[in-house]
Amino acid sequence: MSEINVTIVGGGIVGCAIAAVCGRLGLSAVLIEKEAGLGRVTTSRNSEVSHGGMYYPTGSLKARFCVQGRHLLKDFCACAGVGYEECGKLIVAVRDDEISQLESLLALGRANAVEDLEILDAAQIAQLEPEIQAVAALWSPRTGIVDAEGAAKALARSGAEAGVQVMTSSVVDSLERLDGAWRVGVLPAGEGRREGWAHVSDFVVNAAGLTADDVAAMAGVDVQARRWRLSWVKGNYFRINPKHSGRINRLVYPVPPQDHSSLGVHLCLDLAGQLRLGPDVEIPDLDSGLPDKGLEPERQLSYHVDPNRAGSFFRGAHRFLPWLKVADLSPDMSGYRPKFDGRGFRDFVVVREDSPLEGLINLVGIDSPGLTSAAALAEHVGKMLTDRENIN
Repeated sequence: MSEINVTIVGGGIVGCAIAAVCGRLGLSAVLIEKEAGLGRVTTSRNSEVSHGGMYYPTGSLKARFCVQGRHLLKDFCACAGVGYEECGKLIVAVRDDEISQLESLLALGRANAVEDLEILDAAQIAQLEPEIQAVAALWSPRTGIVDAEGAAKALARSGAEAGVQVMTSSVVDSLERLDGAWRVGVLPAGEGRREGWAHVSDFVVNAAGLTADDVAAMAGVDVQARRWRLSWVKGNYFRINPKHSGRINRLVYPVPPQDHSSLGVHLCLDLAGQLRLGPDVEIPDLDSGLPDKGLEPERQLSYHVDPNRAGSFFRGAHRFLPWLKVADLSPDMSGYRPKFDGRGFRDFVVVREDSPLEGLINLVGIDSPGLTSAAALAEHVGKMLTDRENIN
C-alpha cells in the first residue's frame, strides 16, 4: 500500500508548478530536489523571458503550452506578488532579405494563437526604440520578463500550504516498481542529513531537468531507444555597462538561427532594467557523460564565463545596436539547458508510461520555452494523475 500519491523529482519551476497542482487537487505529494534551494539551476540561469509562442510548430507541445503557460504564469505572478513585466519584444531584421523570416514567424505566431503580433517598419521601430537599427521587426507586445526563481519558490509555497512536502538537499537514488506502486529510494545530497530513506508512491513524476533522462533510465526506460539522451548546452551572458541602462526598454532578438539551436544572442533586460546579451551556444567539456547524482550540479558544472567570448557577442549585437562597443561588455552569468542529441526541432517529451512502468510520468527535454510553459505543463500532468483513461 502506498504512503503518498505522488513523488515529484526535481525542484525547478516545472516541478514546483506540479507541486502546486498536486496541492490544489488534494493529492498527498513530496517534491525532492538535490539542490539546497529551489529553482537554482536551469530555472534561474536564463533570460527569464515569458515567451510569446511564435517560434514553435503549430500543434506542438511547445506551441500549445507556451501560450497557455504564459497566461497562467502572468496571472499567478500577479496573485502571488512575484515580479512580472509585460515589456514586449522586437525580433529585428537588419537586412531586407531577413524580412521574409519575420513574415514566416508572424504567420506561425498567429497560427499558434499568439496575440497582437505585427510587423513594424523602420519608422515604427524608431518610435518604440530609437536606439535600435533595423529595417523591420516583428513586435510581440505580450512577451514579458519574470522573476523565475521567485515564481518557482512561490509555486512550491502554494503546494506546501496545501500539504505538499518539499525536501531539498535530497536526491532520488533508486526507483523500483513493486506491487503496483513505486519504491523511491532517497539519499542526502548535502550537509545536514546523514541517512537515506525510502517511501512508496503511487506516481513518480520525473521533472528532473538536466538529469531527466538519467531518472527515466533509473526507472527502467530505454532512453537510447527512445532518443531521449540529453546533452547539456551552456549559454553564456555578457552584461552591458550600466551607464546604458534605460537606453533600451524592450527585449530585442535577431531572426533565429535555422538549426533551432537557440533563439540567437539577444538583448535582454531584467526587472531592474539591467541590460545583458545572451545566451550563446557552448558545448561544455564535461569530464564524464553522466553527472554524479549525489552532488549538486553547482559542484560539477563550470559557470565561468570566458571574457574572450565578448567579441562574438559584440559582433552579433552590433548589427542592431550600432552604439555598442566591445568595452561595454563584461562577463555575467551562465546556465545549462537540456537538449536532445541531434539537430532540428525536438518537442517536449511528456509521457505517462504504461505497464510495466505504470505510474511513471516523464518530462524530458524541457528546454525553452520550459519556463513559460511550466504552469501549463503542470496542469497537463495534473490531468494525467487524475484521469487515467483519457490523457496520453
